[in-house]
Amino acid sequence: MSDALIQAAETAIHQCMALDADESCAVVTDDKRLPIGEALYDVASTVTDDAVLLRYPPGEQHGTEPPAPVAAAMADADVVLAPTTKSLSHTRARKRACDAGARAATLPGITEDVMVAGLDADYETIARHCREVLEQVADADEIRVTSPEGTDFTVEPGDREWLTDTGMVHDAGDFSNLPAGEVFVSPETASGTYVVDGTMMPHGLLEEPIRFEVEDGTVTHISDDAVREQVDAGREAVGDDAANLAELGVGTNVGVTDLVGSVLLDEKAAGTVHIAIGDDASIGGDTEAPLHLDGILRHPTVYADGEAIDLPSAE
Repeated sequence: MSDALIQAAETAIHQCMALDADESCAVVTDDKRLPIGEALYDVASTVTDDAVLLRYPPGEQHGTEPPAPVAAAMADADVVLAPTTKSLSHTRARKRACDAGARAATLPGITEDVMVAGLDADYETIARHCREVLEQVADADEIRVTSPEGTDFTVEPGDREWLTDTGMVHDAGDFSNLPAGEVFVSPETASGTYVVDGTMMPHGLLEEPIRFEVEDGTVTHISDDAVREQVDAGREAVGDDAANLAELGVGTNVGVTDLVGSVLLDEKAAGTVHIAIGDDASIGGDTEAPLHLDGILRHPTVYADGEAIDLPSAE
């Protein structure tokens, strides 16, 4: 296990999660992310005697629920970290854990390189950029996003609350991705066209942009076969809820200077926008779906009630 990976795990355990000696910590991982899970567990074990490492086979899709024993351990822990192949962010298990008071951080699709790069950051600075973006969008009735690639997309947050993902997970019930750095909302409705030209699963970094059409909060057209197949698979389980326009987010991590093909890291890149399809129940919406598919836009302009906002830029 590399010194750099251990140092990144120390940042996660100490700075981001602020784990105490009298707290319990559950590290949830899978067969493909075991070295990262072990690094987090090893560091947590130097802080508390009440640390456990839970391992299970990778889920089939982002948002797939973990096995019941894993979910039970999450709900009973003070601190939860989940470096997994498929995201646990938008699962009932994660939400129940936070509702029970756990401080949780998910690390979906994390690799050792992304762990080291993304946690080599000043999270106080990231939190400040989150606050600055939030101040500009929080009271807006309408958010419009445009881009040189053809995006012209409008969301109405309605009564939904804008949330910040600062990486500082210090209070009971707090939740964040790690690496962190975004301001986001699950809008009540959305319409228009958005063009993803950055990163999107299952492709990673895109060679060709993907075009999405949205009407009344539902994605009605996807130009890419592989992404469309993921949404269609979700439709088999929950119908058109799988095509719900779930999220609009703004990246605030000024330490991320280049997209690398990891949605987890790239959606945090300062000055980018990401838009997601599928589940939003765990981020302030009311749609439950077995997927949450983020796509990153590299060069957006964001307007709050018609006025362009200042986006943070990479260092």
